[in-house]
This record gives sequence, C-alpha cells and structure tokens, in this order.
Amino acid sequence: MTTSQESPPGAAPPPAWVRRPANLARAVTAELVERIVRGVHPPGTPLPAEPALCDAFSVSRTVVREALKILQEKGLVQIRQGSGTIVTPPTMWDMLDEHVLAATIAEDEGLSILDDLVVTRRVLESDMANLAARLAEPATVVRLRALVDRMDELVDDHVTYAKHDLAFHDTIMQASGNRIARGVVRALESQVINTARYMGQPQRALCVASNLGHRRIYERIAARDPGGAAEAMFTHITDAWIVRRGGPDEPVRLER
Repeated sequence: MTTSQESPPGAAPPPAWVRRPANLARAVTAELVERIVRGVHPPGTPLPAEPALCDAFSVSRTVVREALKILQEKGLVQIRQGSGTIVTPPTMWDMLDEHVLAATIAEDEGLSILDDLVVTRRVLESDMANLAARLAEPATVVRLRALVDRMDELVDDHVTYAKHDLAFHDTIMQASGNRIARGVVRALESQVINTARYMGQPQRALCVASNLGHRRIYERIAARDPGGAAEAMFTHITDAWIVRRGGPDEPVRLER
C-alpha cells in the first residue's frame, strides 16, 4: 500500500507496499534497515520523529515503537531520551542479522562484504575440516567419497552439482561437531546462495576445478590428516572465490 500523504521535505518516500503487510512492525523495520544501509539516514543522524514515521508508514505509534526497538536490537540505532533515535555507525551493526546482512550485500558494489563473508567462512570451515579429519566416523568418510564421485558426474548439471556441493561441505561441518561454527556458516550462506555475484557463472570448467578441491579435502580427511584437511579447505575456498569474483587479477582481501 502506498500512502497518499506527502512526505516532509528531505524525507524518504513512503514504501510502495502492494498490499498492507500482515506484520506491520517487521515491515517498517525492514524498510528502515534498507534506508539506513543505503545512507538515507546516515550514521550519527536522528531518524524522523515518531509522528513523522507514523505518517510516512500510515501506522500507529505502537507499531513505530516496536520497529525502533527491533532496529536497536539489530544495532542500527540507539534510542536516547531527549535526543531521539540516532543511527549508529556500521561497526555497531549486527552483521549476522539476516536483514542487515542482506541489505548490506545489496549495497556492496565493491564486493568487500562478500570478501569478508568468504574470509569468515574460510576460517571456520578450515577449522571444521581439521576437526573432521580427527573425528569423522567411517560412514562419514564413505559419504564424502560418494559425494565427490557423484559431483564428477554432475559437472554439466550445475544446479544438481551445487546441491551436492552444499551437502559435501555440510557433511564436514557436521562431522566436526562444532554446531556454532556450522550455524554461522549456514546463516551467512543462506543470504547469498542464490546471489549471482556470490555464486558466479555456472560453467563446466568451474565445476571441474571445484571438485578437484573437494577431492583433495576428502583425501586428507580420509587419511586422518587434520593439517592437510584444513589447508585443502583453505585453498579450495580461496581459489573458488577468486575465480567467481572475477579472476586472479582482481584485488581480493583474502590474505592469511
């Protein structure tokens, strides 16, 4: 629904809701998250006062206050008595929050956030590969071998290949026993798994190269070589991202 009321001078336009959302507070929150990340409301500046937000979104003060509380929980604002609701600097934002991360990635023209995501994933998955080499049950090793062999047969079917790719990595993460690290990686990847800028162009050669990395990881885990498994995972994630990102000549902040 688009409100017919005019916005105050300098204010962002009202959201173009096709139909009134079922949860108004979360809809207002999502819109304000995007506006803050886009810089419509820069860090250090106050959000519009409650009455202005009520008018802009055609909602009650109760809805606005709930939305502001959620924004504060996400680290995007601080509610100060007498000063209003102040937008915080990006260093205070909860980057594991799905709305904050999604909005930040959408505005990340230079891919720096995706670089950070890959570095974080690489650190965690390398450690989990190390643990998997120590802890994996024989049945898990057999499953990893089966997934690698199957992916060799799927290099011309990038959609099915991608599903097996995810299963391979998740099998290793589960074998590590580190539920928190696995949860972080899964939360991060859930925001980018369908994003072309992260996944790259589906090509047979990329699938072939990717599965060579998978096979090295599997071999090191099967050999009970924790250091080798960690190094193989580190190299695999680094090389795969450099190719998907645009090639080895692109500046990528992936140093050790």
